[in-house]
Amino acid sequence: MSKAAISLTTGLEDPEKVTVALLVAVGAAESGRPTLMFLTKEAVRLAVPGHARAVACEGCPALDGLLQRYAAAGGTMIACGICLDAKGIDGNNLLANAVKAGSVQLWEWIGDEPATTFSF
Repeated sequence: MSKAAISLTTGLEDPEKVTVALLVAVGAAESGRPTLMFLTKEAVRLAVPGHARAVACEGCPALDGLLQRYAAAGGTMIACGICLDAKGIDGNNLLANAVKAGSVQLWEWIGDEPATTFSF
């Protein structure tokens, strides 16, 4: 089973896009795929505890619940270090399944194995 890498650049300014990305990530992680979300731009804020408190639309799942399911399924996140620094976010105060890192670490995680990628 290939790894799943989901790149997300959008934060709460577009909660529907975040919801779709998290649904894809949760589906991959809950199906047993090694799954990593690469958060850049405004999406890095989603790695901050307590930030993702939104519901995108009527009938949509809450973002914090999706993040909890993702973590429970073993999903991990890389929050772009450059983006965190640019926004003044402390990279040492992130969700337990998130790390401050960059594209080098993303490629190290992918390695030489096949990976399915999604970009939002």
